[in-house]
Amino acid sequence: MTDNRVHRRPLRPSRLRALPPWSLVAAGVLAGGLLGGGYGVLRAPEYTATSYVIAVPTERSDTATALGFAQAYGRVATQVAVLGDAQVWAGVPAATLRDSVRAATSPDAPMVAVSATSDRAARAADMANAVARALTRHADAAEADTHVELVQFSRAVTPGAPTSASAGVTGLVGASAGGLLGALALLVRPRRRQEETLRAASVPGPALAADAHGQL
Repeated sequence: MTDNRVHRRPLRPSRLRALPPWSLVAAGVLAGGLLGGGYGVLRAPEYTATSYVIAVPTERSDTATALGFAQAYGRVATQVAVLGDAQVWAGVPAATLRDSVRAATSPDAPMVAVSATSDRAARAADMANAVARALTRHADAAEADTHVELVQFSRAVTPGAPTSASAGVTGLVGASAGGLLGALALLVRPRRRQEETLRAASVPGPALAADAHGQL
């Protein structure tokens, strides 16, 4: 019985080697699709709302100056001074605003886009509007020196649909990644077979080992 068990164990690797090469790619696609789809189902949806403010030049300024200050206000929109005031209107801590709010500017228009992301649609809109409001108040305080006024161009509205990827999209991404890994494993597989063949050829067979032992 001991000999039969010993002879049965080597059959498992041989069965795996007998599988067609495309099975690695298929297995990678299946595993990646399941993992990606499961991640999309379990992850909470995210909502994004955006508020826009625009820099307007006063009588003692021009459009180029307003464009330059719009770039500057876009950089300070997520700073502690602005977020500290915005947390009062948003109803969330400044740390949450720092992690959830992003500001973007355009090189052609004196406009700042303040976007907030949250797992609640209404909260995302509240955070974006709160930061935009705090930013305009800071700009108003410096208007005498900058000669540029920052006004709210468009308020953020409550998003009606999540902006995060759906389970179908994450499943496709996971399947693509799994297929790529399977293809890479398929490329490495022939090299391992060649190495095993060379090692087997370099090891003397039982008959040669017996002859060598007899000569000794």
